[in-house]
This record gives sequence, C-alpha cells and structure tokens, in this order.
Amino acid sequence: MQSLQPKKRSQLRIRLGSIFYTYKRYSEWMMKNKKFALNKKTNQSPCLVFQHQTPLLRQLKDVEMWLQQNKIENLKIAIKNLNGIVIQPGETFSYWRLIGRPTYRKGYKDGMVLYYGTFKTGVGGGLCQLSNLIYWMTLHTPLKVVERHRHSYDVFPDSKRTQPFGSGATCSYNYLDLQIYNDSEEPYQLILYLNDTHLVGEWRAMSEPLHTYEVYQKEHKMTLEPWGGYVRHNVIHRHVINRSGAVIDDEYVTENHAIMMYQPFLETTKDDEVK
Repeated sequence: MQSLQPKKRSQLRIRLGSIFYTYKRYSEWMMKNKKFALNKKTNQSPCLVFQHQTPLLRQLKDVEMWLQQNKIENLKIAIKNLNGIVIQPGETFSYWRLIGRPTYRKGYKDGMVLYYGTFKTGVGGGLCQLSNLIYWMTLHTPLKVVERHRHSYDVFPDSKRTQPFGSGATCSYNYLDLQIYNDSEEPYQLILYLNDTHLVGEWRAMSEPLHTYEVYQKEHKMTLEPWGGYVRHNVIHRHVINRSGAVIDDEYVTENHAIMMYQPFLETTKDDEVK
C-alpha cells in the first residue's frame, strides 16, 4: 500500500491541479462513449428497493451550527436536480453532471468543507452528506458504482456510528465525482427529500429485485505509521441474499485507508460525532 504520509503542496499547485482535473472531467462529459442519465420521472416507481436517512444537524466538535444550517439550504438546491432521476439500463448516473457547479448565484451558501484533514467554509459546503447517502444506498442495490472517492482523512471520532467506517463517498466539483452504472435490465429511480430532521433517500424500481444486500466491514485496524501518524484501515464487503433469505455470495466492495486526525482509542464524548 502506498504511504499516506501527508504531503505539503503549495496553494498554486493545488489550484492548478483543480483546474486541470475540472476540464478533464468536462471533456469526459462531452465524449459520446458514455450515456448519462438525464431524465426524471414525476411519479414514483412502485417498488422500494432501499431507503436510508441521515440527520440534518449533528453536534460536531469545533463546528459552528450556522454552517450546518447553511448545509440544509445547499441540500435543498442540490436535491431539486437529482430527485426523480431515472437510470435506465446502460446509463450512468453522474452526481456532478446533474447538480452542476454550486455557486452563490444559484442560491448556495457557505457550509463546511473538509480540507486536508481539517475543515473550512466554502460555497455549497455539506453536499458530501448527499453523496455519502447515495453511495451507501447504492451498495444495497444491483447498481454498479464505477467511480467513488474515499475520504483521505478520518476527521471526527466515532460516536453513534451506524455504518462501517469508510462507507461514504467524498465529492468536490467536478473531478471527485460519484458515478453509478445500471447494468441490470431494470430502470432505477432515485428519490430524495428532507423532512424536519433528516435527509432521506430511496432507490425505487418497477419490480422487486431478486437479491438484497448486507454491507459490513472486515480487517478493521488502526496503525501507527513510521512518519508518526495513525492511519485507519478496513475492507468493505457485502453479503448477497436471495429471496429465501440465504446468503449466496460474499462480494468485495472496496478498501479504505484514512489518516486519523484524532488520537485513536480515545473515549468519545457527546460533542464528538461523525458526519
């Protein structure tokens, strides 16, 4: 495994890299070798395949709550571009192609953005909660994740974690994208909405799928690296379960390696919660 020791990069190099990869993504979108999902359906597909929800507000250490209030406004805008989208067989869902660049002109506000192991404010901040949700739900469907970027840093200690470490997908316009390919024979519809307390998502289809999925982690560990920092590791798998409830396969999903920005094995407090 390649060393995760943090590298010092100048702001100029970071900026030039962002520009390069942004325009590289634009050129990919213009190529004709990939058919992207672009069409929405107003009525919901009848079969609920998987649903999940995550809290809109969390008490995160050293994070002011106004950033999370702004995040809710950002989520409302982004959801309008995604809710109801249908991925037909052979199509690819692209998170950023559908949402577009978050800007103040579109109504986006400053929210929390994770940045090299810490956080800062940035327009459209908080949209990683949405990409995390979509990725987690997709792992419980036959849809195939063809692009996903893991978080390089583990910023907040665990508290009330209900999902395995590393089961999210970070995003940054537009080069850190989440792309999902439908290689099934069934159209899949994405439903997203906010209630008073949670961001809620659903994958829906026209008929009940043949299989359900149980996502879990293996080989979870924390290691002290030669350069003095701690790195957290795990491997994500999923059980494939048939309609009779029998496990018929155990599929590898991905592996995660993230630099820990807190001391491992510390007892967490009610003020320390994960995103």
